[in-house]
Amino acid sequence: MLAASHSFAMTSSPTSPAPVVRRSRLSLYLDLIRFNRPAGWLVLVWPTLVALWVAGNGFPGWHLFIVFVLGTVLMRSAGCTINDIADRDFDKHVKRTKLRPITSGQVSVKEAAMVGLVLTLIAFALVLSTRWEAVAWSVPAVLFTIIYPFTKRFFAMPQAFLGIAFNFGILIAFAAVTGDVSATAWTLWLANIFLVLAYDTEYAMVDRDDDLKIGMKTSAITLGRWDVAAIMAFFALCWGLTAWVLAPYQLGWPFWLGMGVAAAQIVWHFTLIRHRTREGCFVAFSKSHWIGASIFAGVLLGFALK
Repeated sequence: MLAASHSFAMTSSPTSPAPVVRRSRLSLYLDLIRFNRPAGWLVLVWPTLVALWVAGNGFPGWHLFIVFVLGTVLMRSAGCTINDIADRDFDKHVKRTKLRPITSGQVSVKEAAMVGLVLTLIAFALVLSTRWEAVAWSVPAVLFTIIYPFTKRFFAMPQAFLGIAFNFGILIAFAAVTGDVSATAWTLWLANIFLVLAYDTEYAMVDRDDDLKIGMKTSAITLGRWDVAAIMAFFALCWGLTAWVLAPYQLGWPFWLGMGVAAAQIVWHFTLIRHRTREGCFVAFSKSHWIGASIFAGVLLGFALK
C-alpha cells in the first residue's frame, strides 16, 4: 500500500546517484506513526487487554474492548510523533533513524505536531465514552507520553520512565471497568514496567554504539556488561509478579499454559541477545509482543472456561 503512493522523478544531472523519491503526505504520515510496524502497539495492547479481562472478571464488553484497542493504537502513534519531534536532531546520527520523515526534512515539526495532536484528541474522545475515573487517569498518561522522549537527555534509565508511560493503559482499564485502581492493577502495572525495561533495553542495545557517540542515555549504556543479565532479571520479575497476582483468580491450566509459553519465549530471548549482535537484539525486541500475547491468551481462555 505504501509503495503504491510513491512517485519517482529522475534529476537530469548525470552525477545523480539515485532517483529522488517523492512521497505522498499519507505515505509520510503512515511512516511517521510506524503504521507498518505493529509490534510497537502490540506490546501495549496485550497487557491492557489482560487488565480489562481481570478487572471485568472476564470479557468486559465490546464497547470497552474497542475503546482500548483503538485508544492503544492511537496513543502509540501519537507517541511516535512526539518522540520523533524531540529526537529529530539526534536521529540523523543513528543508522536506523536517520531517514525518518521529520529528521529527513520531509515532514515539518509543526505538521508532525498536528498529526500527534489529532490522534491524541481522537483517543481522548474514546475515553470520554467511559467512566470519569478513566478520563482522569488518561491525563497523566498523556503528560508522561510527552515527557518521556526528553528523559533520554538526563535520566540514566529512560526505559523505566517509558514503562511508566506505556502502562497507564492498565490503570485506565481498571478505572473504566470498576471505577477504581486496585492493588491488582498496580501490581500488573509494575510487572509490565519490568517487561518494558526488558524489551526496550534489547531495543537500546541495537543503537548503543550510535547513542554513545551522540551522548544519548539508555539502559543498555547504563547497564554495560550487565545488560543481558539485567534483561533476564526484568523478564523474570514480570513473569513472577504476573503469576503471583493472577494466581488467586484460579484460571486453571489455560493460564499456566500461557505463562509456560511466555517463559519459553523468555529463554529464547536469551539465545538471541547473549552475543549482543544488532540483528539478534532487534529480532528479540520485534518479537517481544508474543510474550504478552501468550499471557493474554491464557487469561482469556482461563476466564472463558472458569
